[in-house]
Amino acid sequence: MRLSKCLTVVALCSLGLSLHASDEARITYKSAKSSSSYYQMAVQIGENIGRKSDKKLHITIEESQGSVQNVKEVKKRKGNYIFTTPPVLVKLAQNKKAMFKKDNPESYAKIRSLFPIPFLTMHIVVSEKSGVKTFEDLHGKSLLIGKGSFGSKEAKKYMKLFGLDDVKLIGAELSGAVAALKNGQIDGFATSGSYPAPNVIEAVASTKINILSMSDEQIKLTKRDKLIIPAGTYSGIDKDIATTTLPVGVYTTTDMDEETAYKFTKAFWESKTNLEKQNIWWKAITPSNLAMFNTKLHKGALKYYTEINANVPAKLK
Repeated sequence: MRLSKCLTVVALCSLGLSLHASDEARITYKSAKSSSSYYQMAVQIGENIGRKSDKKLHITIEESQGSVQNVKEVKKRKGNYIFTTPPVLVKLAQNKKAMFKKDNPESYAKIRSLFPIPFLTMHIVVSEKSGVKTFEDLHGKSLLIGKGSFGSKEAKKYMKLFGLDDVKLIGAELSGAVAALKNGQIDGFATSGSYPAPNVIEAVASTKINILSMSDEQIKLTKRDKLIIPAGTYSGIDKDIATTTLPVGVYTTTDMDEETAYKFTKAFWESKTNLEKQNIWWKAITPSNLAMFNTKLHKGALKYYTEINANVPAKLK
C-alpha cells in the first residue's frame, strides 16, 4: 500500500513537471550583425517578451550575416526558429528566384509571418574630409558595404544604377566601418539599419560626416519606397535626408506550435509601449503594417490578431 502511494506521488510530481515544462518554450531568434539596429531591436524584443511572458518564453538571440542567411537557415532549422527579413526575400525564396534559385522552394513553404518591425533604411555615410556631398562626388571614392547582407546588395545595385561603376566597393565587415572612416581608410560606408542606426550614431560621435540624399529620380530607379530621415535625427545633420526604405518582418515556420506563436505575438504587442520608451523607431509600427506581408500568418499569430479585431488582409489568413 505504501509503495502504491509512493508511486502515485511520483506520478503526480512527474505530471506536474511535465505540465510546467510544456508551458515553457525555448526560442532561437536569428537577427542581424551585432553592430546593427536590428540586433539591438532583437535584444529589446527578447527582453520585453521574456518579462511579459513571466519568463515562460526563453529567447536566445543569435547574430547573423544578414537577411539572406536568415532565410536560408530555414532549410536546416527545426523547432522554434524565429528570424527577421524583408518580405521580398521570402517571396524570392518561395518562388526560387535570385540567390535562392538553386534551393528547393519546398524548404521555404513552411515560413509563416508573425509581426512587422521598423523598416530598413538605407544610409550612405561619408566623412566630411572626403569632400563628398552628393552621389556624383562618389566617383573614384571608396565605400565599405559589408558582406552577405541585404544592405550590401542594395549598395552595389545603387552604385550601378547611379552610374558610379568606378566607386571602390569594399566587402569588409561593417563592424569596422566607423574606425576605418575615422582613420581615413575609407571615404564612406553603406548601412541599412532602421534609423536612428547605432553605427551612424557612433560615426557622428567620432568624426564629422555627411549622409547622402537621393533625388526622386534616383529613388525611382531603385524601385524602393521613399523615406525622409528628419533633420536633427543625427547630431550635426541639419537637413532632411531623402533615402529608400524596405519593410521588415519577424517570421517563424510551421514547426512552431500554435500556442507558442500566439504567446510570442501577444507578448510583443503588449510590450510595445515599453519598447517605444526604449527607442523612437517602435512608434511607427502598428497592426496596419501587416499589409506589407505576402506570406500567410502563423495560425497562432492569426488567433491573436482575430482577438484584437485587427484588419488582417485575406492573403494572410
